[in-house]
Amino acid sequence: MIPAKVKILIVEDEVNVREGLRDALDSPEFEIHTAADGESALRRLRRDSYPIVVTDLRMPGPTDGFDILRESLRRDPDTAVILITAYGTVEGAVEAMKLGARDFLTKPIDIQHFRVLIRKTVADLAVVRENRELRAQLRLREGGRILVANSPPMRRVLDLLLQVAPSDATVLLQGESGTGKELAARAIHENSPRKQGPFVSVNCGALPETLFESEMFGHEAGAFTGATQARRGVFEQAHGGTLFLDEITEISEKNQVDLLRAIQEGEIRRVGSGHPVRVDVRLLAATNRDIKTLVEEGKFREDLYYRLSVIPVLLPPLRERVDDIPILAEQFLKEMSLAHGKRPKTLSPAAVEVLCAYYWPGNIRQLRNVVERLVLTCQGDVITARDLPGEIRTGPRPPTFNLSENLDRMEREIVQRALDEVDGHREKAARLLGISVRTLQYKLKRLKIN
Repeated sequence: MIPAKVKILIVEDEVNVREGLRDALDSPEFEIHTAADGESALRRLRRDSYPIVVTDLRMPGPTDGFDILRESLRRDPDTAVILITAYGTVEGAVEAMKLGARDFLTKPIDIQHFRVLIRKTVADLAVVRENRELRAQLRLREGGRILVANSPPMRRVLDLLLQVAPSDATVLLQGESGTGKELAARAIHENSPRKQGPFVSVNCGALPETLFESEMFGHEAGAFTGATQARRGVFEQAHGGTLFLDEITEISEKNQVDLLRAIQEGEIRRVGSGHPVRVDVRLLAATNRDIKTLVEEGKFREDLYYRLSVIPVLLPPLRERVDDIPILAEQFLKEMSLAHGKRPKTLSPAAVEVLCAYYWPGNIRQLRNVVERLVLTCQGDVITARDLPGEIRTGPRPPTFNLSENLDRMEREIVQRALDEVDGHREKAARLLGISVRTLQYKLKRLKIN
């Protein structure tokens, strides 16, 4: 395993107790964060993840240890919450343990017992994580690569994939480019009753409109110039298995109609043939674009969207699943060392910290490429922070403003001015804006303009 610090949050309103507990865990293996009250603790929990939370049960203010416990377990059921109680409040601690707390300490705190408890908790969590990873590898293995799910957001995705895999429901995988949508699609197939059948993947963005029907549904010999022999389309190729349509939002409006008809009827017609062919496929689709916005703007058919999004699954970007970065990096190190015939390398703790702090606009694909570069260029067996590419050490960082909100505000102002110009007449406003009335109606609804 790549060495990584265990993050611990200590919540205690008494400064002496708080700092004493922090000093007791002063060690390179721990990363200690503290909070002086419940509200600041909740803010920390909402922007970061902590495998271990140590919190006082009773604190001044509206938020107490019970609130911290509930929020911690809501965000990650595996969080180990240890409660601190004063004399006379042990009954409250027992009640909290029924709600899911791991253990409790009574004041005055025995520092030696505290250290032993924390180290035992760390060891227990390591066993839980290892077992979970082994189960995930057994269930979601695909071509030697696995869907890593150590972070709470990705574990929720993994659980959903395992729930829907045995069915034949259509799944729409959404997420930024490089988040692993095809790997998720393959995992669904490999854990479905169709796993003995074919898995056919199609990049819809690479298909010209004129070739779409032929690629999807096939053609007969002589159907068009160059069609010297009959050819099965991907629907027939995937018969009895799974058809994965990547970049589904890139197909034209005409092709959307053709695809919708095939999905509704459960049959296709080869180009140049009038005879229908029944097909039995499980359909999975993916996009890195905001498909709901495309529907509102009239660029993607609403009926096709509802057909595809029976089960919508959103894959989180890598920056929202930081706990997965060390495991992914280790997996890629092994994979690339074997592929290039290099000696296995490891990452130093400092290098892991830099990787975890980076924003990863290219997501998992970018991380994989960076690791391959390190395997080929790093001379030593241990990759240090200094060995990492300059752009990883220095940026990019998260944007300091919400681009979506700013664009919505600008769009709202433009639409409102157009409406004011024509005294609220929608058809005239649409012509003024250069859009259809239907698109304007969607914008009025989305931007909440009366």
